[in-house]
Amino acid sequence: MGRSSETSPAEALSLLRALLAGQRLAVLATQGPEYPYTSLVAVRADDELRHVFFTTTRATRKFHYLAAEPRVSLLVDSRSDDDLDFHGAVAATAVGMARALEGDERAAQLAAFLARHPHLRGFASAPSSALIELAVETWFVVSRFENVTEIHMR
Repeated sequence: MGRSSETSPAEALSLLRALLAGQRLAVLATQGPEYPYTSLVAVRADDELRHVFFTTTRATRKFHYLAAEPRVSLLVDSRSDDDLDFHGAVAATAVGMARALEGDERAAQLAAFLARHPHLRGFASAPSSALIELAVETWFVVSRFENVTEIHMR
């Protein structure tokens, strides 16, 4: 399922599942016309870890950037801003293609997203908000500061 450096693919997948279960926010990186742009987003991953969902207002810079260039990356991590993070924190970067969901597909995924983030109901359900699906091609899971394991999803 991937290439490993001291962390087996099975261990990396377990770390990734635990990380996504425990973290509700991630950093989205999009590409603007002149430079990359990062944004904090609330996330929900599907059970297979093949898709990550987040919501944004259609009028945002991030929405315009990902509409123009759907190749994005998303960083989820467990840091606590402590010296112990250098050995104990786990970070995972997902790379793939993002798209806004519409119709029944949006309705089904929005219900699952709101089960994880009920406090965002008004924002996520607004007509001006888009529910974005990131179809993950590869996860890069970093543990113990330098052990990187690639998990290919496609």
